[in-house]
Amino acid sequence: MIKPLADRVLIKMKESEETTKSGIILSSGSKEKPQIAEVLAVGPGGEVDGKEVKMYIKKGDNVIVNKYAGTEVKYEGEEYIIVKQSDILAVVE
Repeated sequence: MIKPLADRVLIKMKESEETTKSGIILSSGSKEKPQIAEVLAVGPGGEVDGKEVKMYIKKGDNVIVNKYAGTEVKYEGEEYIIVKQSDILAVVE
């Protein structure tokens, strides 16, 4: 298992829907990159660059992330992204 350090968060992007709300089927080339992800693991926070960082995100949260944030990682055939907590824009409730 991947365990993030400091203020890092391990996320997995959710699959985008293949049809629009009006029922139009989208080809894979026309789909926009999804921005909602599930949080799989959260680092402990602590001192980062001389500042105390408290982690507000928790495992199981669905979050909206900055579109181009993070580092993509492939582990055991699955694709994940490791982002800083500050790259997370919102929690989806």
